Amino acid sequence: MYLNFSQKLNETLDGINNCAIIPHKNPDADALGSSMALYLFLIKLGKKAKVILPNSPPNYLKWMIEKYDVISHENNPEETKKHLLNSEIIFALDFNSLKRIGMLSKEIHNAKLPIIMIDHHETPENFSKLFLSKPEIGSTCEILFNIMKLINNEFIDKEIATYIYSGILTDTGSFRYPLTSGKTHNIISELFKKGVNHTDIHEKIYDNYSFSRTNLLGVALQKLRLISDLGVAYTILSKDNLEKYNYKKGDTEGFVNFGLRIKGVCVSVIFIENSEENIIKISFRSKDKIDVNKFAKKYFNGGGHKNASGGFSNDSMIETENKFVSSIKEFLGA
Repeated sequence: MYLNFSQKLNETLDGINNCAIIPHKNPDADALGSSMALYLFLIKLGKKAKVILPNSPPNYLKWMIEKYDVISHENNPEETKKHLLNSEIIFALDFNSLKRIGMLSKEIHNAKLPIIMIDHHETPENFSKLFLSKPEIGSTCEILFNIMKLINNEFIDKEIATYIYSGILTDTGSFRYPLTSGKTHNIISELFKKGVNHTDIHEKIYDNYSFSRTNLLGVALQKLRLISDLGVAYTILSKDNLEKYNYKKGDTEGFVNFGLRIKGVCVSVIFIENSEENIIKISFRSKDKIDVNKFAKKYFNGGGHKNASGGFSNDSMIETENKFVSSIKEFLGA
């Protein structure tokens, strides 16, 4: 499949000079890492490229883009329109539904450009000319590495390898999620040969908590609740909690995983009151065979992966909590 896609991609790029690269809204390290890696790779192929973000990345990932002229559509919609007018093709990375790019989806629709989608989420929508969707792979960065390697392995230098490593590291939960495979570790070995500094990458992504963010984590842990007979843990962060500790985008990244560290817990959930969008954002994590992707889709307008998914609620926090407790009992057959 990789070989066939790589050949088709080469054919598609033949004669193309200007490319736009777009990851999903609120980009994580996999979305941003794959975008920046592809950007540098396309430049090496002799193409012009521009990374257009639906909105700015969280603070802990800004090191990925600080050297480059990356556009945030939210902050500069006119610049987005300008570059889309000059583009001949769009790469959609780490998302498979145009809902995932927010208001930027309107600009994509108006641009009427061919789209190449590379993604690893389930149930892709049909909006691309060429796509590679592999839900059995743990990260978009792993997929992209295999594509780039087939096109020209020599172009994958230390900087590209650093972006790829970052995306694989985070989307595999530091190599502990079920979709992490022997092939994943083989790729990591190849990235090491390219010169990646794994210690530096880990410190940039994980060891950069502000004091306020640390206090916010303390609140999330203090408010942790257990449904012990189901092996479920969940916590809630209200807008007052977020305001008190000077919340910045990305500050709650990884908080949901702490519940899974409790012995006997197989499902961990965090509810976050988002005052800007006036919704409750929800993150789901699970172990083993429990499919929180199905749960998120059925009850909370969401989706993602079997063991890592997201959703939202338009109800109040109390109503959302009550709905969650009753629905998780129904879902798990309690």
